[in-house]
Amino acid sequence: MAAGRRGHGQDMTRDTMGRPLKDLRISVTDRCNFRCPYCMPAEVYGERYHFLPRSEILTFEEIARLVRVFAGLGVTKIRLTGGEPLLRQDLPKLVAMLTGVPGVDDLALTTNGFLLERLARPLKDAGLRRITVSLDSLDDAVFGRMNGRNFGVGPVLSGIRQAEAVGLRPIKINAVVQRGANDHTIVDLARRFKGTGHVVRFIEYMDVGNLNGWKMDQVVPAAEIFERINAVLPIEPVPPTYPGEVAERFRYLDGSGEIGIIGSVTRPFCRACTRARLSTDGKLFTCLFASQGHDLRGPLRAGATDSDLTDIIAGVWRARTDRYSEERTQLTEAERADRKVEMYQIGG
Repeated sequence: MAAGRRGHGQDMTRDTMGRPLKDLRISVTDRCNFRCPYCMPAEVYGERYHFLPRSEILTFEEIARLVRVFAGLGVTKIRLTGGEPLLRQDLPKLVAMLTGVPGVDDLALTTNGFLLERLARPLKDAGLRRITVSLDSLDDAVFGRMNGRNFGVGPVLSGIRQAEAVGLRPIKINAVVQRGANDHTIVDLARRFKGTGHVVRFIEYMDVGNLNGWKMDQVVPAAEIFERINAVLPIEPVPPTYPGEVAERFRYLDGSGEIGIIGSVTRPFCRACTRARLSTDGKLFTCLFASQGHDLRGPLRAGATDSDLTDIIAGVWRARTDRYSEERTQLTEAERADRKVEMYQIGG
């Protein structure tokens, strides 16, 4: 059935700008063991903060069913996110369920890596293929401030080593670059993983959600990130791996690997965005900066058929007009501050 709908689904699910539905990011939990100021500041998400009760979170069976529907509409890439996805109990079980979905060619996961050493092998055995680890700095003091818990970098590096050992490759390492916070450590991060086969991707600090106090002067532009690294570790641009790739690729001139730079603020890539996002409580978001989602959990639990769900998802995607990052510089501060979904609810 899925294969029979794929060709039609790919045409049916192009949005108003002609962008196909190809990628689905699934937030499996809204909880996190970090309190990064740019995502879940501790002063807001403290001990008394109420996260979603279990009854409101999609079950593994519900997630797997929705993935089958999305795959029937042309989605080939799935990424599990959070919150911190490794906090979701029995996560390898979900990985095994999704591995068997026809049409899904790529199953990956993004994690802060703190629990990865213990879970890398079970995840790999369940069928996970690739992993991305968020690591904003190698400096313990800087990293501790940026994760909001004063955690050192040791457990994350151990998790990366274990992921490599069990074959979760290639490993990508994401670093959000914020001026005055960690921008002085980006060359050290590049140098640490140069020659390892891992790809560090430096991401411009974004105004995701409503609580991180984002200001444009905190953004280190992609061009400056390139200049800083190139001055010490010479690099040159290389073509994208696939159409719509968000990271600009650069290889070291000595052939010892590559890095990526994601210029989501100064070099927006909205016109090539093929990503949908499924929140922990089953809402479909068509943009990282969206103000509201479209409920799928309600129809799912009310007895909707796969055909019903297909029609809902396709209808949402066909109406999609999102290009926030392209519009950002034209928006007033008040318009930019208009309430947006928080990143921990739909992943990065």
